[in-house]
Amino acid sequence: MRENLINYYLFINALAFLMASVDKVKARKKKWRISEKVLHSVSFLGGALGTVLAMILFRHKVQKNTFIIATAAATALHLSLIIYLMVNKYV
Repeated sequence: MRENLINYYLFINALAFLMASVDKVKARKKKWRISEKVLHSVSFLGGALGTVLAMILFRHKVQKNTFIIATAAATALHLSLIIYLMVNKYV
């Protein structure tokens, strides 16, 4: 179970980072964008840290308070889940 969970978190965070990066490039080129709903969904499925990293590195969506709040909530949720699993020796 441990390896599966670690692999899942690595994959979903890489996906979130990639999606936010692509969205930033598309924003600069004024092209079709990835919806915030999709970006939030990936964050809440475990990709919040990848989203945060993209926000920091690319200054992606840092002026949108609702995006920041949703990403912070997803980050808090998944950090809490990881801590819970570690304390209870599931991981």
